[in-house]
Amino acid sequence: MSTTERRRTSARRETLLGDAPGAFASAKFVRITPMKARRVVDMVRGLRTDDALALLQFAPQAASETVYKVLESAIANAETTEGLDTSDLVVSVAMVDEGPTMKRWRPRAQGRATRINKRTSHITLVVQPADVVASAKKNGKGA
Repeated sequence: MSTTERRRTSARRETLLGDAPGAFASAKFVRITPMKARRVVDMVRGLRTDDALALLQFAPQAASETVYKVLESAIANAETTEGLDTSDLVVSVAMVDEGPTMKRWRPRAQGRATRINKRTSHITLVVQPADVVASAKKNGKGA
């Protein structure tokens, strides 16, 4: 399947990238709260991929390991499916959506119970060449 055929068939790619070159990767149903994952994702948004990988490798947050794996996957997707050079890629879109919440109960005093919410996240990262991101910002379309 050629690149143009794949672009026509993937609605997810169309919403994230449109016609611009780039690739994305996502991890769904990750057992970390979206608020904690967003702290890590906000650090890498807009960075070059090699800087982002170095930052995530030494970040103390628990979510950094998962975000690191998603970023590596996005870079590999850009290299293999799109044929892009990995040295000039930038994290253009980084988002964390809330997944389903598992509800659990914890016993408390006097026969009562309180609910514990075990939240999940959907992490999505998009990498694009630096010149595409710069021209999108220049034209006011954001990145």
